[in-house]
Amino acid sequence: TDTGMKLSKNKIFARVSSHQAADLVVQLSPAPKSKPAEVDFGSVFTDHMLTVEWSLTEGWQAPLIRPFGNLSLHPACSSLHYGIQLFEGLKVYRGDDGRLRLFRPTLNMKRMASSAKRACLPAFDQSELLECIRRLVEIEQDWVPHSNSASLYIRPTFIGTEPSLGVKKPARALLYVILCQAGSYFDTKNEAVSLWADPKYTRAWKGGSGDCKMGGNYGCSLFAQYEAEDYGCQQVLWLYGDDQQITEAGTMNIFLHWINEDGEEELATPPLDGIILPGVTRQSILDITREWNEFLVSERYLTMAQLCSALRQQRVREMFGSGTAAMICPIGHIFYQGENLHVPCQDQQITSRLAKELTDIQVGARTHARTQKTEVNDVSR
Repeated sequence: TDTGMKLSKNKIFARVSSHQAADLVVQLSPAPKSKPAEVDFGSVFTDHMLTVEWSLTEGWQAPLIRPFGNLSLHPACSSLHYGIQLFEGLKVYRGDDGRLRLFRPTLNMKRMASSAKRACLPAFDQSELLECIRRLVEIEQDWVPHSNSASLYIRPTFIGTEPSLGVKKPARALLYVILCQAGSYFDTKNEAVSLWADPKYTRAWKGGSGDCKMGGNYGCSLFAQYEAEDYGCQQVLWLYGDDQQITEAGTMNIFLHWINEDGEEELATPPLDGIILPGVTRQSILDITREWNEFLVSERYLTMAQLCSALRQQRVREMFGSGTAAMICPIGHIFYQGENLHVPCQDQQITSRLAKELTDIQVGARTHARTQKTEVNDVSR
């Protein structure tokens, strides 16, 4: 075990702190775990984790890769009492060439920085954090599955650790990154999911933090999620406002492939207006389908009235959710106002095509001008 190995000098986060951070230090685990063949999503973690501490008086401390283990937190920790906390989610893929690739990680770093600003947590250097993550992935590369249907999930987390019950901007914080193997997110594998739509619950609202990846956005959704299961549905279709705007599906962005009111073939998704999470997969779907140039691709408001009308008139072709964990997930049924609405999904022409193109890009089987040039980071270099 090397308990003091220093990597090349990176001066991690030095550009956003008066304190010059020390070089990345690696402490390797003396007892690596055996790697299971197949696990549930988010249940088995790798041997190491990355931690970086921050304080108002000293700035960012030395980033440390150390054996995976529990955190020690003060009972008055601000993240526990006031939800000063956020996280990110991205994946590492192993290509047929054996190389490991992160899919558009700079978008995750940008979103994480935006969430940190909203949570009053300190700024960090996005490129330096990404380099620390890249090094952690190198150390844990044997955990990346040799499969196009599985990957290694990366969970950067940022929490306030202020040991005080005062409601204020934290003077102490901890940024850490853990990794776990990731197979299928839903038990349904390739089957379409069912959604429960009821306007009595709201996921996010104008002026809130729905466009940030904060834990509170997810914890407060559980009550509605379990009520959806009481109705025989797997996820919640979140509605907003008096006109019942369609916003997100469970923890996914949502897309509707239809013939719109003007008779045009269209792929539509709700706009980023402050209540929609700017998903990386969402943006990738928009980029890819606009490159196809085969139909109208729009970021526009969609309401339940519009959807119900389109379903009655048989103008809906497909509906699906997207996200880092689920990637592309077809939607088959929506339970709304006592009626089980059937959504066409037998052909899955768009969902299947998108799933293949995204997978091919993620594992390096094909290139995409927008992602290959600036967003895809190859960790094997």
